[in-house]
Amino acid sequence: MSKLVTIYGGSGFVGRYIARRMAKEGWRVRVAVRRPNDALFVKPYGVVGQVEPVFCNIRDDGSVRAVMAGADAVVNCVGVLNEIGRNGFQATQADGAARIARIAAETGVAHLVQISAIGADAASNSEYARTKAAGEAGVLAAFPGAVILRPSVIFGQEDQFFNRFAGMARLGPILPVVGAGTKFQPVYVDDVAQAAVLGATGRAASGIYELGGPDVATFRSLMQQMLAVIQRRRLILNIPFPVARMMAWGFDMLQAVTLGLIPNGMLTRDQVRNLARDNVVAKGARGLGDLGITPTAMGAVLPEYLWRYRPSGQYAAIKDSAKNLRKT
Repeated sequence: MSKLVTIYGGSGFVGRYIARRMAKEGWRVRVAVRRPNDALFVKPYGVVGQVEPVFCNIRDDGSVRAVMAGADAVVNCVGVLNEIGRNGFQATQADGAARIARIAAETGVAHLVQISAIGADAASNSEYARTKAAGEAGVLAAFPGAVILRPSVIFGQEDQFFNRFAGMARLGPILPVVGAGTKFQPVYVDDVAQAAVLGATGRAASGIYELGGPDVATFRSLMQQMLAVIQRRRLILNIPFPVARMMAWGFDMLQAVTLGLIPNGMLTRDQVRNLARDNVVAKGARGLGDLGITPTAMGAVLPEYLWRYRPSGQYAAIKDSAKNLRKT
C-alpha cells in the first residue's frame, strides 16, 4: 500500500502545490481543511481516491488526531494574515502548529514539515512574526527532527501579492504601497512545494531553511516589474508609515465594530509592522540550494498569469505583433 501524507491547510495557496507533488510521487494525500466541500478541486491531482479533502479543526486535539491516523508524514501549511473570530494568530500559528507536532510525535509519524515565514521572531513587535516563531518552537520541542521552511513572499498563479496589486493597478493612475523601500526575495510557490516534498519524504535533513528566489528587490521595484508585465503606467505612491498606521487602525476598527462581518482585507496594523522590515534570506541560512533546488525567477512566471490584467488581456501579444506588420 502506498504511503499516506496528511496536509493541514492542503487546499490553500501553498498546500495545493504540495498535494499535487505528493500525489505525483505516488503517495495517498489527505487534505485537512475547515471546508472540505470548497476543496474538492484537489481530487483530480491523483487517480480516483488518491487525494481526499477531509474536515479538520486544528484548534481541537481530537480533530487533528483523527485526520492524522495512519499517516507516514505530515505537512502543516496553516497560517493567517488577519485575525478573524477564533482563527487568530495564537490559535492557528502557535497553538495549532504545536498541537500538530505533539500529536505527530505521539502517533509515530516519520516526517513533519512546518511552513513558517521569513521574519519569524519571538522578539518582534508583530504578532504574526511572534506566533510564527512560537509555532516553530512548539514544533521543535515536540518533534526535533522536523523540517521548517521559512519562505519570503510567495508568488504564483493564485498568489495574493502580485495579483492583488495588478488588480489595483486597473482602478486608477496611482498605485499606493506601504514600505516602498522594504526589500523582498520572492520565491515561486512550486519551489516551496518541492522543498516541502523533500522534507515529507525524508530526503531533506531536519532543521530550518529560509526560502527565497534569485531576485532581491524593493517593494517599489517589484511593483515596477509587475506594471511592466501588465503593460500599464502608474505612479507608485509610497504611503508613509505614520499615515499607514492610521489607515490600518481605521480598517481594523471597522472589522471590530462589525464583529468580522466586514473583514479587513485592505491593511492591518500588524501588516504595517511587518512591512517596515526587509523580508530576505538571512546571510548564512540554509536555503533552496542546500536542498538541490534551483530557484525560479519571477520573469519566467509572472507573464503566465498576470496577462489578464493587461489593457488588452489575452489579445495583448497579438496586438503587439500586429504593430510590427508592414502596411501594404
